[in-house]
Amino acid sequence: MSHLAVYAEDAPERPLLETADAAEIAKTLDAIGVRFERWPTRDAGDDTLAAYAEEIARLKAIGGYQAVDVVSMAPDHPERAVFRQKFLSEHRHMEDEVRFFVEGEGLFTLHEDGRVFNMLCTKGDLIAVPAGMRHWFDMGPAPRFTAIRLFINPDGWVARFTGDDIADRFPRHEPVLA
Repeated sequence: MSHLAVYAEDAPERPLLETADAAEIAKTLDAIGVRFERWPTRDAGDDTLAAYAEEIARLKAIGGYQAVDVVSMAPDHPERAVFRQKFLSEHRHMEDEVRFFVEGEGLFTLHEDGRVFNMLCTKGDLIAVPAGMRHWFDMGPAPRFTAIRLFINPDGWVARFTGDDIADRFPRHEPVLA
């Protein structure tokens, strides 16, 4: 289930807000310029992009995105620890980071206006982090997700690390095994 916890940037032990209500999550994230939507999920079969073609076309029209792909990660992936570590530190991108979770989950943590927003995205969640926003991403120690990614320019999607160690002070993604 999607979950948002908001903290003061200097108080990682005590959330100011915790909610699993999609409307409240969307409103809270919208206040800092982050798009959050819940999309109906469907069996994507062998063509994930075709299954969500209508939603993708709408986002392309709104955001000017030119490229779309699908990325998957499984707990037995031999490089899972390397991929997890790659985005655990605070960074920014020169373009939006847009993800729709077809399956699984991941924790986007946003740092804005003196607050830290831990947004656990799960199946059916779309998150669009605007260009320049400080954030980090944690797929967890045993990652399992499939996500649609949208880009304006996939060659320009590069993490620019801030050098701040703030990500080390906030909760990581530790999924509950079913």
